[in-house]
Amino acid sequence: MSYVILGRAIKNEYLAIGTLLGTAGLTFAAMGGSKKDAHAPSGSGKQTIAQVKESVKFNAGSSEEEQFIKNFIAEAEKESKH
Repeated sequence: MSYVILGRAIKNEYLAIGTLLGTAGLTFAAMGGSKKDAHAPSGSGKQTIAQVKESVKFNAGSSEEEQFIKNFIAEAEKESKH
């Protein structure tokens, strides 16, 4: 038996082989990509928080304003630990 696709007769065997190869190809393509570990190693949470705090830039208009923001954050962290 065969099917007519785009005006041509295609045998069932070829359709089955095409389906299997297409599925295998898509599976192989989905498994590719970067092999980097997406998760941070355990126990590095405090180190990561410190890195984030150092890397955050404040858009302060003056050094006094920046110091005010840093003090505000420090006080908020102290209150949250209680």
